[in-house]
Amino acid sequence: MSLFTVVPPSSEQEEIATFLDSEAEKLDTLTAEAQTAISLLQERRTALISAAVPGKIDVRGLAGVQAPNEALQDAE
Repeated sequence: MSLFTVVPPSSEQEEIATFLDSEAEKLDTLTAEAQTAISLLQERRTALISAAVPGKIDVRGLAGVQAPNEALQDAE
């Protein structure tokens, strides 16, 4: 049993490897930026919850947010 394969020349293999390394680096950068954004958003969320719970900020007027008693009335 024989198996034949076609292999590009070394120079083309190096070009492909360089291209893939470059693209992988871009993806790594985007992944790191996304992780940073996620961390910052989680911190922001925690800060907003910490401010809303004791009443330091009024969240009743925010769009798409219902006060707990309104949500209960809608469920009935």
